[in-house]
Amino acid sequence: MQHPNARLTPTGRLELVKLVVERGMTFEQAAACSNVRSKSTVATWVRRWREAGEEERRTLRCLADRCSRPHHSPRMLAASEQQRICAERRRTGWGPRLIASIVGHPHSTVHATLRRHGLSRPPRAPRDAVVRYEWPCPGDLLHMDSKRFARFSRPGHAVTGDRRRSGAEKRERVGYEFAHSIVDDHSRYALTELHADERGETVVAFVERALDELAALGIRPKRILTDNAWAYTHNRALAELLAERGIRHLTTRSRRPQTNGKVERYQQTLAREWGRGQRYRSSEHRARALPHWLRHYNQRRRHSAIGNRPPISRVRNVPGQDS
Repeated sequence: MQHPNARLTPTGRLELVKLVVERGMTFEQAAACSNVRSKSTVATWVRRWREAGEEERRTLRCLADRCSRPHHSPRMLAASEQQRICAERRRTGWGPRLIASIVGHPHSTVHATLRRHGLSRPPRAPRDAVVRYEWPCPGDLLHMDSKRFARFSRPGHAVTGDRRRSGAEKRERVGYEFAHSIVDDHSRYALTELHADERGETVVAFVERALDELAALGIRPKRILTDNAWAYTHNRALAELLAERGIRHLTTRSRRPQTNGKVERYQQTLAREWGRGQRYRSSEHRARALPHWLRHYNQRRRHSAIGNRPPISRVRNVPGQDS
């Protein structure tokens, strides 16, 4: 896109025309004053100005670039054939090569026709409207989920860009570790622990420690939201723990992760800023850095969704902090 005040855009062309029309310069003089090489260029814009109407002059439409498309295209495919190609596209959804074999026209002709009619790409499926919500107080709703991270014995290609591996490294089965996370809906205060599995007893132990830590901050959880993973929905020990603490267990709709969006989004931040934010020598070094990053996230890192303040600023009854 051209800058509106650049030379020989409509504004610059108007100044060029004024040198001839208002100041009486010749085409050669106007071209020299405007740093234009050809006097025929000056003649072109002066002619268009003189032939234009009042409205075209006021809007500078007469000094804008004109479409280079020819007025007549005698070799263009007949309208009936273009409609036939478009009809095949709508009926089959096929690409230009398959449609060309049906209609008997070259692939390039079919592609140009589809592009001309806006059918070169299938329309995108409409997206649901974004529904944003936030519970009024800390503890009103907790989001819980887990995310898998691969273990490693040396920095991987995600940070080094080097995908080469030795035979010993290919045979080495380092496995995975799982980051179990809970995020408070109102404050975005987050708790994360790394474990070797996602089994039910691991989930229960993590939830119990997380609830105790939130209680120390003065947060009394009322609800917890998870997906429909087996460790959440078929875990008797978890159900007993939540019932003992007076916490209602909610689950998301099947194949609808947006409902649990706050912890899903937190896990993206966790992977980007902690998982790949530094170059760790091994996954053990990465695990040691998690508590430090988590403290930074909750107490110092600014969160755009809560007015560029850290999550701790929304937690009530924190010792030493006004609430």
